Amino acid sequence: MASNPMYQFNVYRIGPEIKIGEVDLSFTNASLFMVISSLAVLIIFNLGSKKNSLIPNKIQLLAELSYTFVSKMISDTAGSKAKPYFPFIFSLFMFVLFCNMIGMLPYSFTVTSHIIVTLILAIFIFIAVTIIGFIKHGFGYLKLFVPSGVPVVLLPLITVIEIISYLSRPVSLSVRLFANMMAGHTMLKVFGGFVISLGLLGGWLPLSFSVALTGLEILVAFLQAYVFAILTCIYLNDALNLHH
Repeated sequence: MASNPMYQFNVYRIGPEIKIGEVDLSFTNASLFMVISSLAVLIIFNLGSKKNSLIPNKIQLLAELSYTFVSKMISDTAGSKAKPYFPFIFSLFMFVLFCNMIGMLPYSFTVTSHIIVTLILAIFIFIAVTIIGFIKHGFGYLKLFVPSGVPVVLLPLITVIEIISYLSRPVSLSVRLFANMMAGHTMLKVFGGFVISLGLLGGWLPLSFSVALTGLEILVAFLQAYVFAILTCIYLNDALNLHH
């Protein structure tokens, strides 16, 4: 039912069912909003880079600010060695940001409120960073799990902890984004339901909470995209600059 706060997270098929064996490849509402988010990023940056006027318009300003913001984030977090990976981190940040922001629109769908989407992104980042680490350092990359200065007695325990911490990266990265987006949208739906059920007399209080929560959720949408990207930079820094 539409009154159920969890109804907004339902994934349903759009168009014909497409199956290959037991794998369902049907186009869904989640697929649609991922395409919309990707196209929105492409259109904005295409328009922003077409005409480089002396006084930038709003779209050009948005494109330039986004570029500068991500570039500085990579430099501050991962250093100059991470510059070749700018296109990937920039694309990742903008995709997550637009998925989050488009999900704030009425009757839209928040792709990042589903753990399967955030987990796939996190696993891809984890595998890519691990491959980069081994390409750059060979088996020397395993030194990441053996911190310097640790007493020999504690070394086996610390090494196990470091390995578990490393392997849990995709889980923590994906759950953080998914949980924040899902919790925020659920709260918005709950307060929205109170506004309708309490009517004109008592609805003003949950309405004021809804307005404040909407502003907070927009901030969270940006912050979660930023946290997702900056953690990717930190993991990349570990792979490029082995100094553990």
